[in-house]
Amino acid sequence: MKIALVHDYLVQYGGAERVLESFCKVFPDAPIFTLLHNRETMKGSFEGKNIITSSLQHKALASKYHRIFPPLMPSAIEEFDLSIYDVVLSDSSSFAKGIITRPETLHISYVHTPMRYAWDDCQKYTQDFGWPLKLEKIVPFLMNPIRLWDKYSAHRIDKCVANSQFVANRIKKYWDKNATIIHPPVSMDNFFISETQEDYFLMVGRLITYKKHDIAIEAFNELGLPLKIIGRGPEIEKLRKKAKSNIEFLGRVDDNELATYYSKSKGFIFPQEEDFGIVAIEALASGRPLIAFKGGDIVEHMTDGEHGILFPEQTATSLKNAIERFNELEFDPIKIRAKAEQFDKNIFESKIKEYVYTSFQEFKKMYNN
Repeated sequence: MKIALVHDYLVQYGGAERVLESFCKVFPDAPIFTLLHNRETMKGSFEGKNIITSSLQHKALASKYHRIFPPLMPSAIEEFDLSIYDVVLSDSSSFAKGIITRPETLHISYVHTPMRYAWDDCQKYTQDFGWPLKLEKIVPFLMNPIRLWDKYSAHRIDKCVANSQFVANRIKKYWDKNATIIHPPVSMDNFFISETQEDYFLMVGRLITYKKHDIAIEAFNELGLPLKIIGRGPEIEKLRKKAKSNIEFLGRVDDNELATYYSKSKGFIFPQEEDFGIVAIEALASGRPLIAFKGGDIVEHMTDGEHGILFPEQTATSLKNAIERFNELEFDPIKIRAKAEQFDKNIFESKIKEYVYTSFQEFKKMYNN
């Protein structure tokens, strides 16, 4: 079985790239086809792999400012010649699933989400990433053809895998396709339960608008409790000005420091809606309870009062009330970590390998008949 991997773009390291790393481990000889590759920002990840980029790679500034190039990406992803492969495994939150394969090739797509800036509020998307006002006004006119392409190209997928039930529901709504659910990988061995906790709460993630750091800062400004924030992003200066002295910005930390911050925190603040909130699962893997907005995929993975507290509205008041309730309860770190064990990387890799091989055998039998 000759297999190729397809990824949206390799310009930053995040949850999608962790999935791709696991794909590379399961299928070590498979080349990676991707729209763009920025070696500098990838900081050595995927070095030594056979990475094939699209024609966008040769456009000035594309690998650095990829978010202004969506109108060119549908045609760019369709350039790749995948005719020699029996199986193509894409992982996609935007364009990778739109590759074109021959009828005899099985295309399995691991979907992180249907394209959010096409189907959700595109004005909000441009604001979240700080696009110029003139560009913000143009974006809605560009989205309709991209939205149509996204729906049409989804029909090129033979087998669809979603990272959560939340995303499977979105796939059904926007693409009218059914999806098998295989949750993304977490390296459980990297995280541990600390014998002692400190009194700070923790947030981890890029400092962008939809992560809702602003409401957390408002709530902690009022409560006066210590909050540590790990991550960087375009909102950093705005958030710093808003925060009082009880809130500390740590920037980017290495993996060992991150695991320690998780394990020693009193609780993990998660006020955003995510398709799959991997940082929340990492907190659970560290035995730490969550204070999470009741939206997105997180409601699938925690029980209110047992693995933390859910709050109903993305407001500082709702979060503040949840923190006050949280402080009245006790949580069992062993039970919390046990909840995260289903996401272990080894389990994910085993499931993906079995799914690909089984699907290929079924596909061959169907195609030959």
